[in-house]
Amino acid sequence: MSTDTQVVPDNPQDVPQGFEPLFRKSPLTEPWEPLYQKKTEQAVIIGLRLARPHTNGRGLIHGGLIAALADNAMGYSCGQATDWTTSFVTISLAVDFVGSANVGQWLAIESDVIKTGSTICFAQSLIKADGVTIARANGTFRVVPKKPPVS
Repeated sequence: MSTDTQVVPDNPQDVPQGFEPLFRKSPLTEPWEPLYQKKTEQAVIIGLRLARPHTNGRGLIHGGLIAALADNAMGYSCGQATDWTTSFVTISLAVDFVGSANVGQWLAIESDVIKTGSTICFAQSLIKADGVTIARANGTFRVVPKKPPVS
């Protein structure tokens, strides 16, 4: 694979203060690494430095990347809101795109958990590129019994 299609690891100086490597990996997000997180009392914020592999055919950051990472950030935030005692699967996800982002910008997905219950969790997020909102998302998640990790 040529270097222009790989995501080059960020310099530590390129990662905003408070972010550390994302605690959970998945096969879907593996090609987008490195991914970062910042945990607050209310949420798990996901961030990454945008690179060429994150773009569509027109060179813009792909909406599918934004949707997938928003889904993850909201789901992780629901998990944190319930002290990680349960797992969640997405019931519905909606994303409104209100701007665009470019290679080199820092993308951050900032989520809020609206309500958690015994069967459902509602969350929303703002997706920002260098601090400017480019999308908003909302999701509904089903509470499922926690399973042992897959190795």
